[in-house]
Amino acid sequence: MTTHKTRPETMDETDVIDLLQAQHGMIRDLFDEVEQAPADRRGEAFTRLVRLLAVHETAEEEIVHPYARHKIDGGDAVVEDRLAEEKEAKELLMRMDEAGPDASDFRQNLEILRAAVEAHARSEERYEFPQLRARTSGAERRGMAAGVKAAEALAPTHPHPGVESALKNVLVGTPMAMMDRARDVIRQAMGKNP
Repeated sequence: MTTHKTRPETMDETDVIDLLQAQHGMIRDLFDEVEQAPADRRGEAFTRLVRLLAVHETAEEEIVHPYARHKIDGGDAVVEDRLAEEKEAKELLMRMDEAGPDASDFRQNLEILRAAVEAHARSEERYEFPQLRARTSGAERRGMAAGVKAAEALAPTHPHPGVESALKNVLVGTPMAMMDRARDVIRQAMGKNP
């Protein structure tokens, strides 16, 4: 069962960089959980991983990367590299989600996904986060953290009540649907038009 400290939206961090780095640790832990889960529990663990990856990457795209483009040296190039990494990981994540945790190539794809996600996190922590911390105020980083937490609190993890159609339930729960919902919530929390 998920505890207070492991739910992204209830984490104590108020600085967006601290929050995202703590989430990188949570993502590594969730990969461990998926890898170690017995077959009958793997789907549940994978769903939690999909949810966190979807909202985490969307929050970075909507909140962190725009700041980085304008605030850090070579921001456009740094962000474009991160977006390319994210795109590859998202495509694999969506294929894995569609195929499900019982697919014959699930474990192999999980290893590939993990390597890509961890390399991406290291790149952010090395090339983007230190410069962003040095070139933004505490208030800016707290504001960004609030947007990240808002998205993660409202991102769908289970079918919505009142959505009876099986097709609609599937659509609500896909990584793309989670990313879209997170994007809308972030833009609302940050005072932008969706």
